[in-house]
Amino acid sequence: MTSHLRLQPAAAESLQRWHQLLLGNDLGRLPELLHAQALFRSPMAYKPYVGAPLVSLILNTVSQVFEDFVYHRELASADGLSVVLEFSARVADRELRGIDLIRFDEAGKIVEFEVMIRPMSGLQALGEEMARRLEPLLPNKAS
Repeated sequence: MTSHLRLQPAAAESLQRWHQLLLGNDLGRLPELLHAQALFRSPMAYKPYVGAPLVSLILNTVSQVFEDFVYHRELASADGLSVVLEFSARVADRELRGIDLIRFDEAGKIVEFEVMIRPMSGLQALGEEMARRLEPLLPNKAS
């Protein structure tokens, strides 16, 4: 899926590995792709979550919450270090569409992962399920 993108080689390799992890439905090796101080920007929280362990926990959880997840389009930035991945998924009976904005460093590590989702009903369903699963594990960032 990434052959048409003009990413820097390390970023392209990491993106390919990201897709492989998702296809295998096993994000156990995700920490290898994350920078130690990676940021996750949630569509539900005002402040980002910081650090590879926290980002890995969030992405592992959302991969379990999403049903029928599929990427549709990929776009790359001019510097070859960022991608936009358009996706669709379902949470319970709510369908949603969204984008993952992923920024890599020169070594190909994910330094920032931002998610945007629509419509509001899909985002609310996702937020409720993520809160149910992660509330005991995450610091309160929703303000």
